[in-house]
Amino acid sequence: MSPSNPSNPTEQRPTAGRPHTHEMVVVHRVFRRESALLPRLVRAVADGDTARIPVVAGHLREYMAGLHHHHELEDELLWPLLRTRCVQDDDLVTRMELQHLHIDKSLTGVTQWLPEWERTADRIAGEELALALGAHRTALVEHLDEEEQSVLPLVAEHLTAAEWDLMGARGMASVPKNRRLIALGAILEDATPQERAFFLGRAPLVGRLLWRTVGRRQYAALCRTLRGPLDGQ
Repeated sequence: MSPSNPSNPTEQRPTAGRPHTHEMVVVHRVFRRESALLPRLVRAVADGDTARIPVVAGHLREYMAGLHHHHELEDELLWPLLRTRCVQDDDLVTRMELQHLHIDKSLTGVTQWLPEWERTADRIAGEELALALGAHRTALVEHLDEEEQSVLPLVAEHLTAAEWDLMGARGMASVPKNRRLIALGAILEDATPQERAFFLGRAPLVGRLLWRTVGRRQYAALCRTLRGPLDGQ
């Protein structure tokens, strides 16, 4: 996915005391990219390739866990605040909650076909899984689009920076420690220089050092392993 335009007004430097909502756009970019790649990764696995399937299946499960935690935090920390402070936008908040349920339902087919694909290494099961992932992405992108266009302006107006930053802190805390450099790499992959500076600036010094000395190579190696079969497609 192409990096966003650095001149976009939502990407300007954070305003002191106000939520920097553009960081959500950058996080959403990860889900957009990975949800587009996943059906391709599944279809690229050859029939009977029992060595390759665990690589893709593990990435898929990590994606689903990350999306679940992301939406769980919104359900717990964001929607209740907006419902209280933006009474006139209650229909929008309700729609966001319903879209989360729809996205959860869109993953039902994924969770049904994934074990079958792992067990049989069968191309037909893989195609059913890829189709389910495509349907999931349609539901996801519809939600992300509306959230960015309609919800983030409300967040910027009605939430404090501390309330917003709590979501980011809780989100990172949900990532296993041994996967945090990978999560950072996923965020930085399509980031503009300004976005990269923002996210690296929020990391502790030791985290920035680990990213430069270990994390960049670790993430690049993961991408080569995961996406190598897609080269030339």
